[in-house]
Amino acid sequence: MTGPIGATPIDTRQSERKVILASSLGTVFEWYDFYLYGLLATVISAQFFSGVNETTGFIFALAAFAAGFAVRPFGALVFGRIGDLVGRKNTFLVTMGLMGASTFLVGVLPSYASIGVAAPILLVVLRLLQGLALGGEYGGAATYVAEHAPEGKRGLFTSFIQTTATLGLFAALGVVITIRTLIGEEAFADWGWRIPFVVSIILLGVSLWIRIQLNESPVFQKMKDEGTTSKAPLTEAFGRWGNLKWVIIALFGAVAGQAVVWYTGQFYALFFLEKTLKVDGATANILIAIALALGTPFFILFGWLSDKIGRKAIILTGCALAALTYFPAFHMLTTAANPALAEAQARAPVTLITDATYCSFQFDPIGQNKFNTSPCDVAKAYLAKAGVPYQTEDRQLAPGSNEMRLLVGNRIVLEVATTTFGGSPAPMENLGEIRESIQRALTEAGYPPKADLAAINKPLVVAILFYLVLLVTMVYGPIAAMLVELFPSRIRYTSMSLPYHIGNGWFGGFLPTTAFAMVAATGNIYYGLWYPVVVAVITLVIGLFFLPETFRRQIHD
Repeated sequence: MTGPIGATPIDTRQSERKVILASSLGTVFEWYDFYLYGLLATVISAQFFSGVNETTGFIFALAAFAAGFAVRPFGALVFGRIGDLVGRKNTFLVTMGLMGASTFLVGVLPSYASIGVAAPILLVVLRLLQGLALGGEYGGAATYVAEHAPEGKRGLFTSFIQTTATLGLFAALGVVITIRTLIGEEAFADWGWRIPFVVSIILLGVSLWIRIQLNESPVFQKMKDEGTTSKAPLTEAFGRWGNLKWVIIALFGAVAGQAVVWYTGQFYALFFLEKTLKVDGATANILIAIALALGTPFFILFGWLSDKIGRKAIILTGCALAALTYFPAFHMLTTAANPALAEAQARAPVTLITDATYCSFQFDPIGQNKFNTSPCDVAKAYLAKAGVPYQTEDRQLAPGSNEMRLLVGNRIVLEVATTTFGGSPAPMENLGEIRESIQRALTEAGYPPKADLAAINKPLVVAILFYLVLLVTMVYGPIAAMLVELFPSRIRYTSMSLPYHIGNGWFGGFLPTTAFAMVAATGNIYYGLWYPVVVAVITLVIGLFFLPETFRRQIHD
């Protein structure tokens, strides 16, 4: 990048650093806002979903969880179009303001006890606004930085943007932990949870002040001066096959795989540790925080390396390694984090033999449903809650003999005639006996109720988690530069934002829920990994044959 006439190399370097700092700081702030809701979901649920009936509470909880992810592609369309029409700088000033205002309002929003059902409705609306803002922020920041970067350094420059999601998570964790420690859990649950949202208004002010001082992207300014900006970015980007095909290739040949690798390495791994392997939450958070801290510099390393050898090879290698190694890596994680569970699973596998028509689909992402209508339901729900892997054998048994059998190892530990209940809900005393029988058999077989903190091989767990994060840095570090280089300047903001946010908002954002549903349906604690593996393989194949290498492209068209 050339500086202004008379500018020294030091002036130019300072300008470059200012662009990276301002863009990255703003994006860190937006991720901080976005992650706060996830970290405080339990407290927020108690504040906003109390008092409604079970069905309504279930709908609101799902809506609030999914809203931020679901609308990100729509934010990409809205703000991508604005960014290509009026400029990069002003657009991401708007997205930052929208995100900051929404976050602040969550902190002052009256609870259900104060305004009734309007509280959860308003909360969902604010989450929608946050998702829309985030959908417009990333494309603007990545485009702005890339268009300021010198030739041969776009991967390095934009890789700093790629660190912001992790840094935003750390910032949110730090603020929440500090406030909890200072005021105590009781006060935090009552009113202290609002503080992280309210103080974000200060961070918003600082971030806006820094960004306001920036100039418009030189690429956009040149187009504006020459009168060559797009008059209809959406039509040019998605209404013409010449560009639409690259949007589709970018989504399926790069971003979808990148997204599932990212969400598996940073989010599903944490879920697996806590919910499946029964590692206590504090320990699981610390272990994954260490892995993230160790892995974060590699975003920049792989961004820099992509300037030397290309973006495509690094991204697709990350997808290939994920597809090949996820199953052995998560098996190793089980052995390292909960060796007693791994040993019991190998020595005495659990098998449920029943007629599938007597079983419900065991999928309950927020714990509201009650699966207690049959012995099969009770057995499955109990095994899932205990984190015990099991396999199911569906047998169509003769009328009058359609019993459920539960085997631990080769020993039948439970036999129940489901026809005893005639299709009606089972009496609670029978269900209690079923649970007690299962627990007794599991205890005798050595299945632990939770991970033994002293038995966790912490260095090995961190090493495995670090490896998973390393794959994240491979696919995520170069992706911004590749997307910027793939599309023409006049519709770049619009074109790159949509595949990025469909990939990360939908393919990635819904990965934990989808994977959990797959595990719950099968009883196999590793079955959910097929989702990221299959998507990574699809990206690998499409990317190999259709995705071009872009790192030597000129973007000042």
